[in-house]
Amino acid sequence: MKERPILFTGAMVRALLAGDKTQTRRIVKPQPAVSSAGNLTGEWLRRPLDGLLLPKLQDIAIHCPYGQPGDRLWVRESFWGCDLPGFGDQPCVVYDDEWRGKEYQPAEARPWARKFGRIPSIHMPRDCSRILLEITAVRVERLQSINTEDIIAEGLSTTLREHDAEKDLQNQWCDLWESTGGDWMANPWVWVVEFKRIDGE
Repeated sequence: MKERPILFTGAMVRALLAGDKTQTRRIVKPQPAVSSAGNLTGEWLRRPLDGLLLPKLQDIAIHCPYGQPGDRLWVRESFWGCDLPGFGDQPCVVYDDEWRGKEYQPAEARPWARKFGRIPSIHMPRDCSRILLEITAVRVERLQSINTEDIIAEGLSTTLREHDAEKDLQNQWCDLWESTGGDWMANPWVWVVEFKRIDGE
């Protein structure tokens, strides 16, 4: 079993905490080139695993950089180093969802000996992560192949409450993808990583 970090936006962290998000999609790099017969061409043919070349599209999943079923992902999210009563000059970890207006109310005191202020998600160390995920499945598909059930599993039931509920799910998903800099119309191949949340570890 391997453990790797993974970044999520604030909205997706809230979906994870609510139990609404059980999938994530990330662009495959490099993009597979597939012949009309469904065989791999281009760079993927030159990527060996245990000395074997991968002839079929479905075999790409064994190269997923996020891991395989049984591996774990620890979530990186933006957070704060804030002064808490009783901890003097030592900052404590406060997550974004623990802010109420200009006040913060952490669920617990989490001493953190680094620095005060906002810390971007990319700089979150492992010991500050509060969300651990176990991968249950990995596959490769086109972005636009997503169905309604999978859109909901991506956490859209949470983001619908935060944004424009007038739009249908497919448009919501398209908007969400493009808000992160993705190109919906390019319809890229994506890793589909399914997971469950691990509590108490």
